[in-house]
Amino acid sequence: LPLNARVKGKVVNLADYGAFVELEPGVEGLIHVSEMSWTKRVTHPSKVLEVGQEVEVQVLDIDPANRRISLGLKQTEPNPWEMVRINHPVGSPIKGKIKSITDFGLFVEVEENIDGLVHVSDLHWTKKVRHPSELYKKGEEVDAVVLGIDVDNERISLGMKQLTEDPWSAVPKRYPVGARVRGKVSSVTDFGVFVEIEEGVEGLIHVSQLSTERVDRPSSLYKVGDELEAEVTQ
Repeated sequence: LPLNARVKGKVVNLADYGAFVELEPGVEGLIHVSEMSWTKRVTHPSKVLEVGQEVEVQVLDIDPANRRISLGLKQTEPNPWEMVRINHPVGSPIKGKIKSITDFGLFVEVEENIDGLVHVSDLHWTKKVRHPSELYKKGEEVDAVVLGIDVDNERISLGMKQLTEDPWSAVPKRYPVGARVRGKVSSVTDFGVFVEIEEGVEGLIHVSQLSTERVDRPSSLYKVGDELEAEVTQ
């Protein structure tokens, strides 16, 4: 029974942690529950196998001293995570349903039983998303792009904002130094005033640039919502 050999045997016993397979009289190996499926979370071996069933398995490890043989069932089938890397290479677009929503992002179905994660930071270029549920709901079909695939750890990173151009990449062209812009005051601090000149794009007027006279408190001149005209200096 060399390592990685494919052999056939009969399931002789099921335990919570796996299935025992008789390979030859007096020689049994264990298929741990984690080695039964590439994508499904097997809660009990009885969900996959039954006593008396003939199965093909792969030899994963042999420990003669302790008379133990580790077997794998999922290894007799192609690894779907390897196929994902082929079918959905990095940079390719995908369309899938949102399977679940968490504080840190969305899990989107890439293929059956294989989900990818859109981290909250990859949802939108400019919006500050406190929770993904503000923008999306479970079951909704969305478009995304593959950012990375980790076959060993069975993880897929997806992005949604990457489907559009980063608005900040065009800001220098739209607002060159010296340009006059109009916007609304979005916040006022001790060191200056933040002005939104388009959705998600803000500029800072430092307290030293608010007036030709000394300004101790920017709030004495402006409040949130005020419209004003300014000049791009940097």
